[in-house]
Amino acid sequence: MNTKAATRPTTPETPVTKRPRGFAAMDAATQRRIASEGGRASHLSGRGHRFTSEEARAAGRKGGQASRGRDNTQGNAAE
Repeated sequence: MNTKAATRPTTPETPVTKRPRGFAAMDAATQRRIASEGGRASHLSGRGHRFTSEEARAAGRKGGQASRGRDNTQGNAAE
């Protein structure tokens, strides 16, 4: 006896639409509340980090520098 759940056969004419599950299925306010609790817990445990404006500026510069030398091909940046 097969114990797998019954699945619908898929054809090109009837694509299967996935329904959101878990966190994605919650309304935005509930997601925000849960994420906020996690952030608070992180800071209370001493693992959280709040960027200063200077740190944020430096991180933005690093990201910009990392993306500048790349071309549109996948592989190493052209030198």
